[in-house]
Amino acid sequence: MSNVHWVRNCMILSTFAAGATAALAEDASLLGKNVREANGRFTDVATAVAEGYGPIPCASSATSGAMGIHYVNPVYLNDKLLDIAKPEAVMYEPQPDGSMQLIAVEYIAFEGPASLGGQLFSYNTAPNRYGLDAFYELHVWAWRANKSGSFADNNPDVTCDHARE
Repeated sequence: MSNVHWVRNCMILSTFAAGATAALAEDASLLGKNVREANGRFTDVATAVAEGYGPIPCASSATSGAMGIHYVNPVYLNDKLLDIAKPEAVMYEPQPDGSMQLIAVEYIAFEGPASLGGQLFSYNTAPNRYGLDAFYELHVWAWRANKSGSFADNNPDVTCDHARE
């Protein structure tokens, strides 16, 4: 293959990869927008509590940030349904003044593979730190940008430093 053809093929592949990356970013952005619209009521943690969600301790990683405090709804956790407006967990970052800032939601399924809005869930084996059977999960960082990705488990810009457990 001549250098001209090699450069042309690389340019085509690069353009294709850029287009695929843009499409993935658009899909993530659309899912995040839909999640924000469906769950904006949870900006006040009292709404989550009133809807049956309860907290579990703040989850963090030694190297990749944190997930924050999950408020989990046991009814949704066990109902075998995935509903964008009824996440199994709502995630908050504890603030220095004791308030909770909504940062993300988590969808959980015990049967899979599972997906929501075209995004596949991650698989978690058992035993796990939550004491759950093996499950599929999808974090959607709809209220806090995440350098690790819109659907990553941890967010390097989230901390549990102000958790009062």
